[in-house]
Amino acid sequence: MELVIMKKISILLALVVALQACHQPEYVQPTAARQGITSLAAYFSFGPFEGQEVGRLEISDPETDRYVIPIPWYFPETSDDITTPYMTRMRIRASLQANCKLEPALSVLDLTEENHFRYTDATGATRDIIITGERVKSSKCELISFSLKRPMLNGVIDKANRQVSLITANDLSVAEASVTLSAHATISPDPGQPHNYNEGFTFTVTADDGVTKAEYFVVKNVPQKIDYGVNSTSAEKLFNLDPSSGLGLPAFSTQANVSLAVLDSWLVVNMGDGTAPRYFNKIVATAGGTLPLGSAVPTGAIASDEQDHLLLCNLAEPGQTFSIWTTSSVSKAPELLLSFQNEQDLQLGQEMKVIGNIADEAVITVTYPGLAGVTSSGRFHAIHIKGGEVVSSEVIDLYAATGFFWGAGPAASTCVVSGSPAMDAGWYSSAYSENTLWWFKPDLSIGSGLPGEGQGEDDAPGGGYYVNGNVDPNNLDTKCFNNARYLLLFVSNHFPKWWPGPQLYVYDITGGSLSDRIYNSPQLAFSVPFMYDLQYQTGTNDGFGACGDAILAPSADGYMLYIYYYDHLSGMIGGYSLDCIKR
Repeated sequence: MELVIMKKISILLALVVALQACHQPEYVQPTAARQGITSLAAYFSFGPFEGQEVGRLEISDPETDRYVIPIPWYFPETSDDITTPYMTRMRIRASLQANCKLEPALSVLDLTEENHFRYTDATGATRDIIITGERVKSSKCELISFSLKRPMLNGVIDKANRQVSLITANDLSVAEASVTLSAHATISPDPGQPHNYNEGFTFTVTADDGVTKAEYFVVKNVPQKIDYGVNSTSAEKLFNLDPSSGLGLPAFSTQANVSLAVLDSWLVVNMGDGTAPRYFNKIVATAGGTLPLGSAVPTGAIASDEQDHLLLCNLAEPGQTFSIWTTSSVSKAPELLLSFQNEQDLQLGQEMKVIGNIADEAVITVTYPGLAGVTSSGRFHAIHIKGGEVVSSEVIDLYAATGFFWGAGPAASTCVVSGSPAMDAGWYSSAYSENTLWWFKPDLSIGSGLPGEGQGEDDAPGGGYYVNGNVDPNNLDTKCFNNARYLLLFVSNHFPKWWPGPQLYVYDITGGSLSDRIYNSPQLAFSVPFMYDLQYQTGTNDGFGACGDAILAPSADGYMLYIYYYDHLSGMIGGYSLDCIKR
């Protein structure tokens, strides 16, 4: 009996050993409902755009076995540079669900060939798949701008209804026009030939693929506006580019003090290093040219008002003359608007903002930054223009009134913006040393503030706001638009390799006060709280050349509100548009 029991125990032990020898790893349930490859992305492996994503395939069919990554015909899309030379050496990355794998591992592939892989899904089942690529021409067929030559007039484009309104009382029975289209698209008939717009005329825009088309009806008309502010459903991203590879501007490693302005059809960029500002199409960012300077010295900042006036200033050390020049055309050199001696012990001109119309009523604010390792600052210069003339020019000290201060520019400084062109709605500011976006009343007492400390990625649903050491919340602007007044806050990244990345917020400040928090204030009219879906640099030198700017730009006809931002260290320049068209 004992022998039988011993034999049974031996058999059981042998079974246990055998089972352990062929034990499989425990199956882990995938984190998503659908198993498989969710996307494939292609990146440049060499050349001027090395490391940038060029094409992406989102995969909806989990059973497919042939994956063709679409590669744009041109890169950048607005250029004439074809992608053919890069097709044989594209770096490919896959997004896989849990417990799925590809063999061999993905690396640099020739997308002109069929590349074979063994795919294993989460259940252990395998199949052969093919990864390849295909250059594709753009299907975009948008009419971006429409301008009459005589009379000089920009059409208001209702993109939803594909209608262009020419707002004028002039006879348009024989009128010529110029247009801006999606990259490489064509238009017919030729708008450069005379057409009758009194009763309306239809154009057909054909995409570069030769197949996709859109018809636009152009007519003398006055579209209805909503009663107040922007139409929140009209928000549209215009572009987002690496300033260096996309626009040929200095790389992030170049120390600069960037600033922006908008003049008619152009986005103007100034590096603050004495070189002439450059201008680009404000809708698609194609290069336009270089601003003629005349006697102007572009070592300081640029800005623009609400009626197509560009302002440019120099950087004045203590005791030097500070000057502001202005122009209403990118082809006309700026003329002197005003000048005075800098009687403060800090330089002047790194940051300049304007609200209103300098030909009528406006407020220009210019900040005195602190001096690195020496002192902080709480002062700014406020210039009030009325009837096109300077009626006051004064230094205002926020530190003396409230204790609010900032550090050295450009990263640790701030810009102070006026709440209205009448200089009767107070001031707004936020600095690297602070955790709050402040509103100061006209008497300089603190009216309210939006706190931003402590909102982490996990505890700030839909957004967040980090200041402490990571970002620079010092890019502000204010403008009037359709019976409302708006404040723009763009948070650039001091350390781009760390969370959270750039953030953009637009507040309705018609009532003056702000409430709640940065990311969920009831005054928010538009926001992009996390810009991870946009191309942005993540491996830059910490703090070196940390600077940025942002600007609100109402169109002179009062129908469009443009928003532009520039984060030098994060390698990001871009824009959005909103309108007030009633739909």
